[in-house]
Amino acid sequence: MGAQQVRDAFAALYGTEPDGVWAAPGRVNLIGEHTDYNDGFVMPFALPHTAVAAVSRREDGVLRLHSADIEDGVVELRVADLDPESDKSWTAYPAGVVWALREAGHPVTGADIHLASTVPAGAGLSSSAALEVVVALALNDLYELGLRGWQLARLCQRAENVYVGAPVGIMDQTASACCEAGHALFLDTRDLSQRQIPFDLAAEGMRLLVVDTRVKHSHSEGEYGKRRAGCEKGAALLGVDALRDVAYDDLDAALERLGDEEEVRRLVRHIVTENHRVERVVSLLSSGDTRAIGPVLVEGHASLRDDFRISCPELDLVVDTAMASGALGARMTGGGFGGSAIVLLEEADVEPVTKAVEKAFATAGFTSPRVFEAVPAPGARRLV
Repeated sequence: MGAQQVRDAFAALYGTEPDGVWAAPGRVNLIGEHTDYNDGFVMPFALPHTAVAAVSRREDGVLRLHSADIEDGVVELRVADLDPESDKSWTAYPAGVVWALREAGHPVTGADIHLASTVPAGAGLSSSAALEVVVALALNDLYELGLRGWQLARLCQRAENVYVGAPVGIMDQTASACCEAGHALFLDTRDLSQRQIPFDLAAEGMRLLVVDTRVKHSHSEGEYGKRRAGCEKGAALLGVDALRDVAYDDLDAALERLGDEEEVRRLVRHIVTENHRVERVVSLLSSGDTRAIGPVLVEGHASLRDDFRISCPELDLVVDTAMASGALGARMTGGGFGGSAIVLLEEADVEPVTKAVEKAFATAGFTSPRVFEAVPAPGARRLV
């Protein structure tokens, strides 16, 4: 959906031109899954798929919302009446951003917003974070709030945690707000320090595929929250602020201290080893040994499948089939229980691996997956 299309749709809806048009991308997480709410390390990059928003400022306390992707009319709210967890529809995401900005003391007095997104919903590619960040960036510009990308990400996370009621970490919003084209973002979620790591696979004859299994998930329902609570329990039992504080070299001793808390032991083992995997990938990419990250991705999938237990048959089939067909590495990405997997492979293997995965899904009787190439794209920005 181009900027002009969204601008024209806004004008048709609201009878006037918007003050501007903004875009914020979805993301793929290369490595570092479920570490973000444990103060750990993550390594996402932005997708070319974006949420685009045409927005105008209002001074009368009215918030009007419309999405090209939802069969519904314009939803009108009053900013003074916005209340956490009162809205269970898609409008909770943009409305939550307005609520979070106002709660933080920023004088947002309303807006007209029209949204359109090409980020696949339910695919584990952060469609909700893109929606939040694009609205936050537009309001930051229109109200001249002077907030930086990481600050917008924090506000968007609060909107999703408190207003929507989903206990997500900070990674998705930071990736959408702060990623750069041609790079993966090495993010320390404790202090939000960032390093942009060059990640240009095409220059090295490789590609990264996203395989959307079309199995839908919902973070705000149960399982995600259970694992977060389990991680917090593990940190409490080990006497640390967060599992980030358990050193990789001390993992065996930590697991021994957890005794017969088998579920907590599994969660702790995943988080500690996953943080170590992120550091290994950063080191390999920084030294130019990109192909060597493949086995690390596979290790990550095994940990998510066996220790965190958030994979599903479709995700496992993607990884197993891709690896059997010559891929360099593969793993599930995102929150789990469906969504997408990523596959790192040589350029020449894109077609045969894609066909093998599609055939395997057909043989298993699964819905045909959506396969596309992921190229590191820029983060949130003003288009018009």
